[in-house]
Amino acid sequence: MRLKDKVAIVTGGAHGMGEAEVRLFAEQGAAVVIADLLDKEGEAVAADINAGQGRARFVRTDVTSEADWQRLIAETVATYGKLDILVNNAGISGSAVGDVDLLAGWQRIMNVNATSVFLGTKHAAAAMAKAGRGSIVNISSIMGFVGSEDSHPGYAASKGAVRIYTKAAAAKYGPMGIRVNSVHPGFMPPMLNATNQAGRASKIAATPLRRLGEPIEVAYGVLFLASDEASFVTGTELVIDGGYIAQ
Repeated sequence: MRLKDKVAIVTGGAHGMGEAEVRLFAEQGAAVVIADLLDKEGEAVAADINAGQGRARFVRTDVTSEADWQRLIAETVATYGKLDILVNNAGISGSAVGDVDLLAGWQRIMNVNATSVFLGTKHAAAAMAKAGRGSIVNISSIMGFVGSEDSHPGYAASKGAVRIYTKAAAAKYGPMGIRVNSVHPGFMPPMLNATNQAGRASKIAATPLRRLGEPIEVAYGVLFLASDEASFVTGTELVIDGGYIAQ
């Protein structure tokens, strides 16, 4: 098992890509804390993993709240004795906030997608530093590299912030034995669930592999960066996009 005896937190772990990461981590031997606002879904995922002889628990968490982060880290360490891995997976798309010209929408995207990564990294690193090691994986996006006319500009800005913050955090926390990397998924469900057929077709056509990705394909990349297999990998970007930004 690639994460045997590890303890991990995955934000946004109650559904979608986060759920795929949670389930894969549990299969690979980690005790996983699911941090999300979706109580019913989070509890169900944790119960399913525990029923299958894995180890998981759900902790309701607003990732934009520093107090929630402090409580989440404290509960994790109190329950499992340590923290080895943090996956900052929680995020929202521009469609969640509406009008691209509204300041409130911009601030909401930045808070959920970028400020949460700062808060999580800050508090997780403090816990990891006590053990002298740890891995933080920040989920960005291909929109952290390129813009798109059909994407909220705040989404690209927030994901670009995650990309560069990851490098800064890798430099800051590296001397403490903590690795920080970013993952950049391409087009895939559930992010495209609200996209019409024509929109999906255009994104498939723009992807060299000519298909959408699957959350599990991202989860395996996150697993590598979280594991000791990536022990000399920090401050880097793993793009999982079917070749979209290679063009």
